[in-house]
Amino acid sequence: MEGKEYTSIDQLPLVLSVAQLAAVLGIGINSAYQLVRSNIIRSIRIGRQYKIPRNALEAYLAT
Repeated sequence: MEGKEYTSIDQLPLVLSVAQLAAVLGIGINSAYQLVRSNIIRSIRIGRQYKIPRNALEAYLAT
């Protein structure tokens, strides 16, 4: 999570990297990529990077 502890979802950046997603969910990076690549968590692909909108994470957590 790049050295930052978040205590609420409102503190998260508007767009997360896969590494940040993994840290927030407390899962491994490979599991985070699997969630993103299988479209379980909506993401945006920019070049070779996946970016996850905060509202996509909120939607995933609400299910």
